Order: sequence, then C-alpha cells, then structure tokens
Amino acid sequence: MEFSIPAYVERVLNRLEENGFSAYIVGGSVRDMLLGKTPSDYDVATDALPEEIEEVFGEYKTIEVGKKFGTIVVVQEEGNIEVTTFRQDGEYLDGRRPEQVFFSKNLKDDLSRRDFTINAMAYNKNTGIIDYFNGAEDLKNSIIKTVGSPEDRFKEDYLRIIRAVRFATQLGFSIEENTFNACKLYSKFLSNISMERIQEEFFKILLAKKPSIGIRLLKDIGALEVFLPELMDAVGFIQHNPHHEMDVFEHTMCVIDRVEPILHLRLAALFHDIGKPHTLTIDEKGIGHFYGHDKLGAKMAKTILKKLKASNEIVEKVSLLIDRHMTQHANLKAKGLKRLLDRMGEEEIFTLLKLQKADRSCSNRDAKIDDLIEREEKIKEILDKKEPYSKKHLAIKGDDLIKLGYNEGKRIGEILDYLLKRVLENPDLNEKEKLIQIAKEQFEISEK
Repeated sequence: MEFSIPAYVERVLNRLEENGFSAYIVGGSVRDMLLGKTPSDYDVATDALPEEIEEVFGEYKTIEVGKKFGTIVVVQEEGNIEVTTFRQDGEYLDGRRPEQVFFSKNLKDDLSRRDFTINAMAYNKNTGIIDYFNGAEDLKNSIIKTVGSPEDRFKEDYLRIIRAVRFATQLGFSIEENTFNACKLYSKFLSNISMERIQEEFFKILLAKKPSIGIRLLKDIGALEVFLPELMDAVGFIQHNPHHEMDVFEHTMCVIDRVEPILHLRLAALFHDIGKPHTLTIDEKGIGHFYGHDKLGAKMAKTILKKLKASNEIVEKVSLLIDRHMTQHANLKAKGLKRLLDRMGEEEIFTLLKLQKADRSCSNRDAKIDDLIEREEKIKEILDKKEPYSKKHLAIKGDDLIKLGYNEGKRIGEILDYLLKRVLENPDLNEKEKLIQIAKEQFEISEK
C-alpha cells in the first residue's frame, strides 16, 4: 500500500535516509491515512539521535522542543515536522511520564511504548505499513485496544483512559473489553492527572460529531465521578413534568448532540440543566418545577469550568448562555428582544437561539420551535433595520449630558438608561434634540 505524502514530509524522510538513517511516518497520521483522511500533521520517527537530526537538517531552522526526549522540530514553509528518535520509556512512577527515556535503534521498541494499536503503526514508501500489533485490523473492526497489557499502559499514564474514550467518540469505535475493564479499574486514578490535561481531552470529546457517546462512556467507566461529579446528579433524575419525557441526563445528551460543535455552545448544552436536581419542587398536582435552575446552573457552570481551567472567555460565554436559556418561554415583544440582544450581543444572541431550539426539541416528541424561529427572524429584522438596542446606539452620549449641566457619575447612567427605555419603546425618538428635550423634562439639572 502506498500513500500520497506531502512533498515537505517526503523531504524530511528522504533527507534522513540519504544520510544513512531509517525514517518513518508514525502514529495518528498513519491511522488517518488508513481511514482515508488527510492528517492534520505528520510525525516522523527515526533511528538518528537528536544531535544527528540537527546535523542532517543543519541548513534548516530547527527547534529543540524536547531534545532530552528525542524530539527536534524541523521548520519548513509548508509546515513543521516533529522528528523523534526511536525510544524506550523507563519506569513510570507518577502515572504520567517515564522517569527516564532510552534512545533505541529499533522501530518496534518505539511502537511498543505507544498507547493504542491504531496509533502504533509506521509507514514509509519503501517498506509500506509496519504494524506489529494488528492496528490495521483493529481499525478495520472499529476497535480501540491498547498496545499490550491495558493495565500496564494505563498505569504508565492514566490520561490514556480518557484518550481511549476520546478516540472511541471521534471515530465511532467501541473499546475492546479488556481495555474497557481496565478503564473502569483505573479511572479513580484520574485524580492524579492535572486538570489542564484532562480538559484538553474532554473538550475534544465535546467537539466530536456525537459527543454523547463519550459522555456516556465516561459515566460508565467511572471517570465522570472523578472530574465532573456534578453531572452525575442528573443521571436518572426524573423531571415529573408532562413537558419532559426524559430524565435530566438523557435530555442533556440529546441537547449536546443537536447543537453545533462550537465549544462554548456544547459546554452550555452540557451544563444548561445542571441546576435542576437542586431546585425541584412538586406542586399540589404532582407536577415538577425548577424555579431558578437557570441562575443556579450558570453559577455552578462557572465553578465547574474554573475547576476545568477553562479560559475566562469560555467561562463567561457559557454562564451567560445558561443564565438566559429560559428566556425561550418568555413572550418577548420588540422591546424585550432588544434588551436580550443588548445583554447577549449580536453573535451570541444566535448562539442562545441554537441552544434554545435544541433544548425545546429534546423536551418531548410534540415539542415545536416555531416561536423560536419567528423570534430569530424578528432579531434579524431589528439588526437589518439598525434599530437601536443599546446605550451605545443612542444619539446622545454622557459627554452631551455633562455639557448640559448634569453632574458626572451615577446620575448620567440613570439618564441614559431612561432614554434607552424610551427609545426601545419608540425608535423614532433616537434623535439628539429629542433626547435632550426628554432628559430636561424628566431630570432636573443640578445647580452648581
């Protein structure tokens, strides 16, 4: 089997071979090529030592990203290539990285230390595919399986447990039975892994085509209990409400699968009802209500995302979406829509609608989203007509009010808030002279 390899990758392979070294494309790039996908990047493994790699590519810019671990980056205009010396890992004592790395002249040594069989293949045009661990067969059978003993692989780095789930989710594969059982056995040790590393894999799961596959797997192996226990309260939590056919967890799984793979939208979908198990009240008719679950959910999501080391931007965007997701049930007229638009912004207002449409459509089989589609059109109309909806759109500014004689500070804000209220009711009032007249009629100018 021969693959079409980009010229800048072939250049690296050929240069190493011309200098008497063996060189192969390895890992995920081989997996992707066998799946008929174009790899996002290419990693090269070689029997050349790091100093020899630098010498071979002396006329190129190289970067020592991990020289002690054997990795040198060869910089080219078309893209960077990580070139790594064949290696064997020493003993793992911290469940994350080996205490020592030993360089090797044997490709099999290098492939033996990799996590899963589908990531432990090598290729070059002279030898074709080298597959010591039947990775191609597992790829054909849609199986995630560790190289060698799953217990040994996971004890080396417990993050591989979440990586198994991530690959299963992204590829739509199943996890081989022994590997799955080892995931369950060792998932409790994920508490030893830094949250930054967990977050990176977890967010990739959320951005997969069907993220619910990964969330369910994380639940089944016990990983959610370790790094996201708040979500476990939703499992099996009956809503006692005729508008909801599913428990909170199943409803959430439906919603995350229906929204687009935008990270903060998927996170908002995952956490939008996380406050429900803590706000349930049952009325005299036996119907469940969740008053304030949106506000509590936004607060809980902030705490969870900070624990997950998410960026401040993600934290704020997600909490705002959750805080406002129940506005779908409000009968908002033009004024109310403009206030919501002011709060959300011109981009996030449509992200909110995406969340609301998925939330509604996952509530019960008879759910309709016609009103949300109509709301979307009204918001587009407001924007197309450039109707004012924020203080920044007012034809009068704070400086204008100060020139009129109003005192700086809180009073200026109160006047602008009032003027915005009037303009939201009647956009025709948004002219400077009209607004000055309204301000003078409603607010006295303090005498100096």
